[in-house]
Amino acid sequence: MIHVCSLARMPATVTETGASHIITLLRLTDRAKRPVHIAEQNHLILGLDDIAEAMDGQTLPADEHVERLLAFANQWDRKAPMVVHCFAGISRSTAAAFTIACLRNPQRDELQIARAIRDASPTAMPNTRIVAIADRLLKRDGRMVRAVEALGRGQEAMEGHPFRLDLL
Repeated sequence: MIHVCSLARMPATVTETGASHIITLLRLTDRAKRPVHIAEQNHLILGLDDIAEAMDGQTLPADEHVERLLAFANQWDRKAPMVVHCFAGISRSTAAAFTIACLRNPQRDELQIARAIRDASPTAMPNTRIVAIADRLLKRDGRMVRAVEALGRGQEAMEGHPFRLDLL
């Protein structure tokens, strides 16, 4: 299972869930301190901003980021949970969790996964750029993008509602 949270809640979430793997999606990557019991190779750090279009001084999510996310998720043995976090736990992390769920369950309907995220977190708003890249790389023919679009905007929040996404 995947647990999604904010940077502020990451250490506690890792401890509470017994997670063995962490994915950090932040521009200022030095803010994410890996808990000492997590092996370095089990912590993926992706330095990117929460944007969908290029902006000066910002790091746009790119193929390279999503390719690294997919490779890391493929190596996860699922014996213990994974924690995925970004700064607020609203957009980049929910897009990454959605991507992993689609990767690890190729037969599962994308809209069903997106709805499970919305049911678990009213604040979730998956980053559309990350989702679009993942959709193309996973050859989902636009279904991932349409599923996220169907969710609409989540509730406005400064910090996302932490949630668990089962990979059934």
